[in-house]
Amino acid sequence: MKSNLDLQTRQMLKAAKLYCTKCRVAILKVLAKANRPLSQGQIAQRLGKNRLNKVTIYRTLESFCQADLVHKAFIHKRAEYFELSDRCSEIQCHPHFTCKSCGVTSCLVGLSVPLVKGLKKGFVIHRQQVRLEGLCPQCA
Repeated sequence: MKSNLDLQTRQMLKAAKLYCTKCRVAILKVLAKANRPLSQGQIAQRLGKNRLNKVTIYRTLESFCQADLVHKAFIHKRAEYFELSDRCSEIQCHPHFTCKSCGVTSCLVGLSVPLVKGLKKGFVIHRQQVRLEGLCPQCA
């Protein structure tokens, strides 16, 4: 019997007009369970025994980004971090907080940050992303 998460991920893939492969379902499930942005390496670790090669994960994430199922939340230490797009608007992602001590990044869903205003002529904003750094409650 398929789990509720299996059915949800399959529905998401069908709505995005992407084939429902085991690889895509597995990666989407990892991102849905994580509840925070993950790097390609973190996704690979969480796949465990179903581990996929880096190229497959990268290509799958890129296809998810093109279909707007997933977006790149931020880049940290040359690693891109991905999360589901369902909690963000087209032009603004919810803020993220990264602890400088433990390195854990948390989604600050529900926190509102105003869109930047007053940019000089010629700049065009496609998407606003805010990442805050400091100490999380456990490390403070």
